[in-house]
Amino acid sequence: MYRWLCALTLVAVLAGCGAETAPTTQPTQAPAAGELGAIKTYLLGKTGDLITSTTALETASQRYYDLAKAANFDYATLWSSKQADVGTALNDAKAAWLKSSPTYEQMEGIVAGVSSLADFDVTLDAGASAEEGGDSVVNYDLTLADGRTIAKPGNLFGVTESTLWGTYDAFRITDVEADINGNGTVEFGESLPEANVLLAAAQKLKATATELDTAAKAWEPTDTDAFSALVVMVPTMNEYFDSWKNSRFVAGDSSTQRDFVAISRLADIGDILGSLQVVYDSLSPKVAALDADQDRQIKTNLQALRDFVADVYKKEQAGQRFTAEESDLLGAEAQNRADAITGQVSQIAARLNVKISE
Repeated sequence: MYRWLCALTLVAVLAGCGAETAPTTQPTQAPAAGELGAIKTYLLGKTGDLITSTTALETASQRYYDLAKAANFDYATLWSSKQADVGTALNDAKAAWLKSSPTYEQMEGIVAGVSSLADFDVTLDAGASAEEGGDSVVNYDLTLADGRTIAKPGNLFGVTESTLWGTYDAFRITDVEADINGNGTVEFGESLPEANVLLAAAQKLKATATELDTAAKAWEPTDTDAFSALVVMVPTMNEYFDSWKNSRFVAGDSSTQRDFVAISRLADIGDILGSLQVVYDSLSPKVAALDADQDRQIKTNLQALRDFVADVYKKEQAGQRFTAEESDLLGAEAQNRADAITGQVSQIAARLNVKISE
């Protein structure tokens, strides 16, 4: 909900802004169908992939649950007697999660930016827990196999990540040390999940991915949907860079953030911007027919923003560690670029008499 309110305020502020001068380098062009149907085709490809990877996560979580149940949920006994089986199940679950999360990020620009689909983003990736509070608390409860219910536990990728990587004590076994990779040291991310929580969250994640696929199949994109997705999602750089700053990737062991620990938020930003490029590519022929120069500038600036984030991510992957101050500066630069793009897109929408959804 926060994203929608901030983006709509930006539209009013940026409607009168001039276009940013286009960089001299031209963007890398992705194949475009030149019609809005290409957005839906792209989205359905991703929802299908998400069902596949979340099914693998559910299967691995079920194996771990079955092992725990056979040990009467005595996790010390489970670990001492079934280390290899437990390690395999948890490694498989993590591998499936590491496929599922980027797959969702690669469509989040569409899902979160389209009003009829945006509730899925709250449940899957953006919603807060009842404990955290705020304006975007999830609207589901998690029912466990042992009969317990966790009221509004937070978004499902966050719940499964914090359970698998052990970053939230309520979702992990705190009194058993598990050296899962067998190197003699219990490292970050090595812990035993609470089996009931992991299974219930994995099942809910797979079920929600299936519901999203059904909704995506019924959805017929409009110009309003496409322009709204861009206006809502492009100017969210501050939000994402702030999350990166507070994560272990910048704050290190002092971070108290329980999610975004397995994959850098920078990778997520790049994936989100990629999905927004798919959206714009489908609008591009219509924009070019109205103003070819503006079309080229929007394409160039979107690619330049994505390249900017990719460059920071490449440096991080190469071992560079950024300070909180540096992350603030980088976030401000990304936000400035995003605001300029949003101004250009909102101007074009107004010239085409396309209403931006509230």
